[in-house]
Amino acid sequence: MVAPSGEQFEIEAGGYRAVVTESGAALRTLSYATRELVDGFAEDEMSPGGRGQLLMPWPNRIRDGRYAFEGAEHQLPLTEPQRSNASHGLARWVAWTLEEHTAHSVSLHYRLMAQKGYPWTLDLRVVYDLSADGLTVTQTATNTSREPAPYACGAHPYLAVGPGPADSWELTLPAATRSLTDDRLLPVGREPVDGTPYDFRVARPVGGTVLNATFTDLARNDDGVATTVLRDPATGHAVALWVDERVRWLLIYTADDVPATARRSVAVEPMTADTDAFRSGEDLVTLAPAGEAGDELSVSWGIRAVD
Repeated sequence: MVAPSGEQFEIEAGGYRAVVTESGAALRTLSYATRELVDGFAEDEMSPGGRGQLLMPWPNRIRDGRYAFEGAEHQLPLTEPQRSNASHGLARWVAWTLEEHTAHSVSLHYRLMAQKGYPWTLDLRVVYDLSADGLTVTQTATNTSREPAPYACGAHPYLAVGPGPADSWELTLPAATRSLTDDRLLPVGREPVDGTPYDFRVARPVGGTVLNATFTDLARNDDGVATTVLRDPATGHAVALWVDERVRWLLIYTADDVPATARRSVAVEPMTADTDAFRSGEDLVTLAPAGEAGDELSVSWGIRAVD
């Protein structure tokens, strides 16, 4: 019998343990010592709510699944029909192929074939690597087509520092700007977080704040890294998610619209572009034709325990 998420690839190092799945190359579990760092899913279930999944070749939503690129119109299937959006890319539910599996790392590959709505072929790869510094995830896309291809990427981990609810946890989010959305969760504007309930640049409790928004203008260290921290003041335990300079957006989500898991954890989703970037063009990457400079993009992010 095959698990709903396919083969399971376990890795360990430096006190950390993770399990990555064949289905979607998803991060199913991540722990440090006895602490669960992500709110994942069981081996005998499908990933609910996008938990741990990779979002490629676009994160979040495309309005009506329709966009134009280099003068041609494209129509994607509406994978979020209730809002008439194409959601979270084309690689979430496919079987990724194992490339290498060591004690502390696993590498998987998926060839995204040209198809209706996205007529380019990309080689997608992900490497999950554990060390004493935690988990590092590197997502890579290589254009193997003769024509340039639009591309963005993201991931969907839910962070946890206990059983929840998240209200008493402290969030540090180094973002100065929030994207405003309509009832389809599509962007309609932006606002500075100053003076709003969404300013978490200094650690404070999540409280009753309902979070389902993207944030940008991230404060970074000298290496270009931006770090979000979720801490339980009752135990002092914390988990941090960091992103490299190519990741310019973070979506923060408390799942208030999902009663079974509402506020049980906080999704911190790294994204290279905001919602609907295939239409707006903002932060959208154009991968050059195969064999030319710029035909590949790699981005990295990671999760670690904090005491």
